[in-house]
Amino acid sequence: MGGRFWDPDGAEYGLPTFPFRMAPDGYATRRQLRAAGLRPGGQLAAAQLLWFSNRRRRAGQPPTLRVAYLYHRDLAKPVRPMTPAKWAALDKANAARRVCPECRIDAGYRIPTSLGMCVSCAYPEDQRAV
Repeated sequence: MGGRFWDPDGAEYGLPTFPFRMAPDGYATRRQLRAAGLRPGGQLAAAQLLWFSNRRRRAGQPPTLRVAYLYHRDLAKPVRPMTPAKWAALDKANAARRVCPECRIDAGYRIPTSLGMCVSCAYPEDQRAV
């Protein structure tokens, strides 16, 4: 088995390194841990995945080197449950994002950051026709 980023001993990259989708069993990314109801729990990255990505590549530019850090599954801890205080803080933050800074009215949805205000304030000419 070989490849451009095959370095299971970490001699070249400092951490054990594997090509994309070739991580051995027992390792997981943060997203994979979260999907399993786990968190890294203070452990440092144990290995990494490296690959080249063309996703945001511009014409004439080289592909971007991407990295995903891997953690030991057996050292991961369960995700901490949300406390009532955290739920209350989250509700308060979401409520604040629904208030339009222009008209100060609760829009009933989170204000788009691209507009910076509710749709009625952003496009007043469209609202008059209705």
